[in-house]
Amino acid sequence: MKELTKAEEQMMMAMWNIEKGYISDIIAALPEPKPAYTTVSTIIKILEKKGFISHKTHGKNHEYYPLIDKATYSEKFIKKFAMNYFDNSFTGLVSCFANEQNLSIIELEEIKQIIENEIDKKKNQ
Repeated sequence: MKELTKAEEQMMMAMWNIEKGYISDIIAALPEPKPAYTTVSTIIKILEKKGFISHKTHGKNHEYYPLIDKATYSEKFIKKFAMNYFDNSFTGLVSCFANEQNLSIIELEEIKQIIENEIDKKKNQ
């Protein structure tokens, strides 16, 4: 899977939020300041070439939709992030967030529960 630029990622976030839509729908889903129609159109064409989105033609209009879901992209992104910044150590990644992000006790307990559930799954395999 190819890596997204910041602008492409912003378009994908909008696409994942609206699920499908025309250029005007994508623009409406973007934060202020809104990019120009031609800018969005160009980035959408790039995303099509990269295989992230596709479209259905309705007359002269194109309705775009994502081909890759947010969860799949997030997983690939996190793996690459861990590899590049934490020497492929998810322990280091989790430690960084736990130590540096001032997580609340509730958030830490939720993370602990998720990890305990995964440990149980692995033990029962």
